[in-house]
This record gives sequence, structure tokens and C-alpha cells, in this order.
Amino acid sequence: MALFVAALAIWFIVRVVEVLLLVVIAVLCAVYLSAITDLLERRFGVKRWIGLASAVVATVAAVVGIGALLVPPVIDQTQALISGLPQTLTKIQNVLAAWAREYPVLFPAELANPASGLVGGLIDAAAGFLRGSILPYVTAGGKLFIESASVVVMALYLARQPRLYRDGVLSLLPPKYRPLGARVLDDAGATLRAWVVGQLLAMMILAALTALGLWALDVPFWLAFGIFTGLVAVVPFFGTLVSTLLPALFVIESGDWVRVVAVILLGVAVHVAEANVVVPRIMQHRVSLPPVLTIASVLIMGTLIGVAGLVVAVPVLAVTTVFVRHVVQGAWYGDVGSLEPAVLRTTERRLGADRREPAVTPVRTKTSA
Repeated sequence: MALFVAALAIWFIVRVVEVLLLVVIAVLCAVYLSAITDLLERRFGVKRWIGLASAVVATVAAVVGIGALLVPPVIDQTQALISGLPQTLTKIQNVLAAWAREYPVLFPAELANPASGLVGGLIDAAAGFLRGSILPYVTAGGKLFIESASVVVMALYLARQPRLYRDGVLSLLPPKYRPLGARVLDDAGATLRAWVVGQLLAMMILAALTALGLWALDVPFWLAFGIFTGLVAVVPFFGTLVSTLLPALFVIESGDWVRVVAVILLGVAVHVAEANVVVPRIMQHRVSLPPVLTIASVLIMGTLIGVAGLVVAVPVLAVTTVFVRHVVQGAWYGDVGSLEPAVLRTTERRLGADRREPAVTPVRTKTSA
């Protein structure tokens, strides 16, 4: 019976995975709105619905203002980049072939052949992945509108009355497990809030620093590459890799390898400074997840869902880590606090308290004779 129920649950999740993805996105949006609403409610004593309305209005105004300033030049640079892409790829391939002939270590490779189309193949493969993942959403028309509206409405309801849905989830648990469920939900909420705030800060800082650095190095399409760097920062490791190498690829056509190395070093320096200097000084909470699990989560979610899976991979992993720490390590094994929490500074004191006085009782399974 247990195997049958598990198989039925897996089948159900597979069938409704797109709906679950919308719910996850709505939860992330609600966490962002709740962070601003809670701040206004706590600092200024405003009613929650007024704080939520202010958060929505401020967000819409910020998006419209930034869009009015940045969208026109970004569109112009993007159109120029796309229109000149064939000629640019040809120049890049010729420069790489010249370097391969000049340096014998590169000669046996495909780079030495100007007609190999290696660079164009890489660009086409990346574009094909994006088209296959994003195009179905773009061409969905009415479905896209309905799903977007559903996400917005769910996010507003969740941010308006978060305790209502929290209590609803806890009511599904047996009474003796509700304190454990409350701790899991509280820690998961703190983790998601830390990730959302940190990710927004990282995206803005990376976009600004990258755009300024590329502009100083006289890299073409510097603003478009800067915005692109901020957007792909939501995907750990792979976003950093692509946003660092892509501008350098378009500098290769100049034939100056020193400039190419300078662009790569700029990308590395910007990401290192953002991760270790800028964001830790601004943020009070940091999300710490094992790098190997993070990369594996991105690969798995990207394979299962596509581009949308890349966006939600890290928050899903963070919530899973919280669940494992509280339920598996704490409740089942009685080893409370042995696994590093996702939100370091949020749960550090709680871990100390747990180590002094265990808050949960290990669950012992009964076996029949």
C-alpha cells in the first residue's frame, strides 16, 4: 500500500509539474512582497493591506522607471548585435584560426580551420536550447496570460495573509508534529526571504559593475551584456560562466588577446567582489548551500523543466535542505543542528538553543512481530 501511494504521488506530481512551478514562482513573488510589507508594518506601523499596496506600487514604479531608462538602448544594442551576428561570427572564427596557426599547440584543434563553424555551432546550440525552452511560453498566447495573472493573484493573496496558509498547512499534520512543521515553515520562509533579497541585490550589482567595466574596456554592446549578466545571475555557476565568456567572445574579433583576457578577468573580478565583498556587507542574511548540490540541482531542474527550472532550482534546493535538517536529521535521527542551515545568521541562534535543549523528539517506528 505504501509503494502504491508513493507511485501515485509521483505520477500526480509529474502530471501537474507545470502547475507546481507556477505555485513556486508565486511563493517567491509573495516572499518578496511580504519582505517589503513586513518592513513597512514593523517600522511605520501601517496596516498590512496598505503596506502591501505600497510594495506593489513601488515595485511597478521601479520596473517602469528602469525599463524606460534602459530598455530603449538595450533594444538598440541587441538589434545591432543580432543583425551583425553572422559577420561577427565569421571574424571571430578567422581570428581563432589565425591564433591556432600562430600557436602550434592549438593547430590540431578545429580552431585552425576557418570553415569549421565551431563558434557558430556553439552559438546555434545555445540559441536552440533557449528557443526550445522559452518559445513555447512566448507562443502560448492566452495560456501565458492566464498563467501570469494566476501567479500575480496567488502572490498577492499569499503576501496579504501568509499566516492563513501557514496554519492551513499545519492543520494537515497530526497535532504532535505541528511544532516541527511550524519550525520547518518558519525556517523555509526565512531561507526564501534571504535568497530573494540576496538574489535581487546580486543581479543589480552584477549588472551595474559589469556594464561599467565593459564600457571602460570599450567592449561593444556593453549595456546589453551588463543587463544579460544581471539576469543570468539567477543561475549559479552556469550564469557566471556564460556572462563572463560571452563578452570576451565578441572581443576576439579585434584580434587583441590581451583585451580578451582583460574582459575575462573583469568578469571574474566582478563576480568575486559581488559574492565576497559587496553583497555580504549589504545583506544581513546569507544563504549557504553546498556548491556540488547547487550545480546538481540546476542540472536536474533544467533537464526536467527547462529554463524555468533553472530559475527555481536554488530555492527548491534551499527548502529541501531545511526539510532535511529539521525532519530527517532532527526528528528521525535526533541529531538536531548537525547539518549546516541554509540561512546562516537567521538560524544560528536557534541551532545553539537546539543543541542545548533538543526541541523535537526522535520518531521511532513500530515494527510488528
